[in-house]
Amino acid sequence: MKKIPSKKVTPVPPKFNMMWLWILIILGFFGLQYFFSSDNTEEITYSKFEKEILLPGDVEKLVAFKSNDLVEVEVYIKKDKLKEDRYKDVAPSPNSLLLSPEVGPQYTFTEPSDVILNEKLKNSQANLPEDQPRIEPHYENRSNPWAGWFISFMLPLLIIVAIWMLLMRRMGGGAGTGGGAIFNIGKSKAQLFDKESQINITFNDVAGLEEAKTEVMEIVDFLKNPKKYTDLGGKIPKGALLVGPPGTGKTLLAKAVAGEAQVPFFSLSGSDFVEMFVGVGASRVRDLFKQAKEKAPCIIFIDEIDAIGRARGKNSVMGGNDERENTLNQLLVEMDGFGTNLGVILLAATNRLDVLDQALLRPGRFDRQISIDKPDLIGREHIFNVHLKPLKLAEEVDAKKLSAQTPGFAGAEIANVCNEAALIAARKNKASINMQDFQDAIDRVIGGLEKKNKIISPEEKKIVAYHEAGHAIAGWFLEFADPLVKVSIVPRGVAALGYAQYLPKEQFLYTTEQLLDSMCMTMGGRVAEDITFSRISTGAQNDLERITKLAYAMTAVYGMNDKVGNVSFRDSAGETQFQKPYSDQTAELIDQEVRNLIAAVYDRTKQLLLDKQDGLIKIAEKLLEKEILFQSDLEEILGKRPFENRTAYDEFVNGGADGGGVPQTDLPLDLPQDSNNNDTKSEE
Repeated sequence: MKKIPSKKVTPVPPKFNMMWLWILIILGFFGLQYFFSSDNTEEITYSKFEKEILLPGDVEKLVAFKSNDLVEVEVYIKKDKLKEDRYKDVAPSPNSLLLSPEVGPQYTFTEPSDVILNEKLKNSQANLPEDQPRIEPHYENRSNPWAGWFISFMLPLLIIVAIWMLLMRRMGGGAGTGGGAIFNIGKSKAQLFDKESQINITFNDVAGLEEAKTEVMEIVDFLKNPKKYTDLGGKIPKGALLVGPPGTGKTLLAKAVAGEAQVPFFSLSGSDFVEMFVGVGASRVRDLFKQAKEKAPCIIFIDEIDAIGRARGKNSVMGGNDERENTLNQLLVEMDGFGTNLGVILLAATNRLDVLDQALLRPGRFDRQISIDKPDLIGREHIFNVHLKPLKLAEEVDAKKLSAQTPGFAGAEIANVCNEAALIAARKNKASINMQDFQDAIDRVIGGLEKKNKIISPEEKKIVAYHEAGHAIAGWFLEFADPLVKVSIVPRGVAALGYAQYLPKEQFLYTTEQLLDSMCMTMGGRVAEDITFSRISTGAQNDLERITKLAYAMTAVYGMNDKVGNVSFRDSAGETQFQKPYSDQTAELIDQEVRNLIAAVYDRTKQLLLDKQDGLIKIAEKLLEKEILFQSDLEEILGKRPFENRTAYDEFVNGGADGGGVPQTDLPLDLPQDSNNNDTKSEE
């Protein structure tokens, strides 16, 4: 019979126990006390004390205390006298002087009572010379000898141990427990969610991200029912990267995965790998995946992965050791290195996809890039429905109308609008929240806090009114400009003295005519000041900034200039950030064409406002009177808008079932828009 070789068992080394370290420290402290001990005290009789110590004047002080119905007296010899040969037996050793500067007592004796002691000392010193000081005993209460031992010995020991534990905890960044934190500095800081510590967020709490939810739900389903996929030869994806602007719900979607997956879920931030010590980041990555393999199948979620995932080799110091690159290298190896990680899925979130290393983005590491954009009309309606559930609403509140009035709002901004509306209604002591509260909340989010106490001179207020009226006229009579919703000269925010709000049509692509009309509408404020007052102010700074950015984009990025041609100099990868990708002659041509374009826009806008100057004056005067004008007010002053273009609001709210046409996403064009895609003009 063939003998089957026995499996060799590798002995597991014992784990280091911190308790042994504490025992060694305490024993070492006792050893030091014994080695440096200065206990050379000798017990003598009173007669010897009187003859050899007291009368010669060698006593520095006497300390007396009660001990077992007797008075025990401690004799301290003067330090200069201790150097004499007769005191060599009680003199302190050099070691004890290093440990404590306190010397003594050198002798002790006892007396029946304090009265007898005082009488003996008085009689002994009766014949001393008058210039020699008399020694009197200093009485102390030493009823509990253990208290003195604790104060002199244990208290310093406890203080030293406490300081040592505090230093170790701080050096370890709070990791671990007790003084062992320094040994846990390389351990992962990931927070584990499992059946015992499950979170309550599910996919039902995530609205407006249907496509992204489908992708992520498939990963969760793979972990729950792997046989369904493996029977067809499929493999579980190694990782999924959630990419999108801030506030769109990347972290919320990851929380929903943790609530739905029913498998261990490790959550941490990219900055948790960063530490002041070299090699700690890579060590934490190794420990994280080690824990994950033990819990497999499981999910790891790294929020803001760009903290450690930036492209290598950029802005590095020559000859320096880049700790972030070492951490990234270890992460790359753990995700798809020589070893295998069965059942470990990595989820990550970032809003800086352009700065991530290409090795991190390849298939086999992050197999899927899930784009989480700003929600469209229908998505915003679903998000409003989620956030409106816990609120006490009036019957007139309609999530569909609110979604149409908030183009470009992300999920976090919609949540902020709902919360602000509740606060505004509570401030006004209302029983429920109505549409006016939501309108005020939208204004608060777009334009900032209303500055009721800001003092504006009548001349400045008039300039602001004509400036905003110029925007309104230009937008009203330009076919491809966004329709105006509201004009206000109420000061808001840090520096905005007025603003005009528009409802842009949600679309992906813009034509040359649309961009030119948008520039004319933006230029309307500066032109209105010029033709009305024959002078200009600094209020158009934000308008000119947006116009200049759009003009350069049309000329050098979108290929919309005949002389520059069909070329694009946009560097999406950021590889030419320190040099221009064109010659100096081309740069001069681009600058000149941008100036010509802006000059043409100015002339066109000026001619339009001169033709409609009566309407400009009427709107400005009405603004000075009411401070806020709506679309209905403009129709009353200027008549119906002479174009048939329907707004997204009309199509979605009043137009029926088509849902407003094109879904809203972040535009692929680098158009200068504010954070909410609402065309908000501001005076500064």
